[in-house]
Amino acid sequence: MITVLTATYNRASTLPRLFESLCAQTCKEFEWLVVDDGSLDDTQKILAGYSSSASFKIRVIQQSNSGKHVALNSGAIHTNTSWLFIVDSDDALVPTAIEKILDSIDKYNSQSVVGLCYRKAHFDMQLVGVNLSGSDIPMVLTPTAAGHIFKGDLAYVFKTEVLMRHKFPVFPREKFVPELYVWNKIGDEGVIHFFANEIVYLCDYLDDGYSKNFSSNLRKNPMGFFIFYWSQIGREKSIFFKSKYLIRAGQCYLYTLLNRFS
Repeated sequence: MITVLTATYNRASTLPRLFESLCAQTCKEFEWLVVDDGSLDDTQKILAGYSSSASFKIRVIQQSNSGKHVALNSGAIHTNTSWLFIVDSDDALVPTAIEKILDSIDKYNSQSVVGLCYRKAHFDMQLVGVNLSGSDIPMVLTPTAAGHIFKGDLAYVFKTEVLMRHKFPVFPREKFVPELYVWNKIGDEGVIHFFANEIVYLCDYLDDGYSKNFSSNLRKNPMGFFIFYWSQIGREKSIFFKSKYLIRAGQCYLYTLLNRFS
């Protein structure tokens, strides 16, 4: 069994697409754990209907609006399986996703392995990032190195106990911390296998999502971004990226000071 962990906020319009993709899975050896981050739309009503009709187990946790990172912390605490797969509420899975992941766990699971990682595609099946042809044998990389190689968002599956040891930090009045900050810490602890040619995840970039509102999110969540950028200075090998993140860290520090007096 594996847990599909979804943090959601006001996504009543996209949850049906994700639910339908879960219903279409060729392997039903999973449960869906949804953390509702204080939604004000029909999310609760929709999830209640799914819980009574689905062919797989669904659990829903409610919390006040605190941000996706806090929702993921809450979800990890309430996960009952050894592995969890983080899937956003505006995205979906290909029909063989769970089957492929469980097969990979059987093949590559060991004490040193902390995670697995797969490719994402848009809903028209166009790959997110660069296409790497070659062997189907998974690559062993750090999340930072993988970002440079694949140049696009990736779909991570982690051991629950490891994510529990590396929870997202929480800052007053802020609602976002870049996920790579925690993924890197998990990678420091063990091996992550990257499947360069395996698409399991379909994604959409909505107008109100984090990806399209970077500048606004940076201003609203300077401490969350600061700890990420500051940690990246030591992880990056090139002077270009070290300099880039040093400038970003300085920008975050300035926003932190401005927010204190606003």
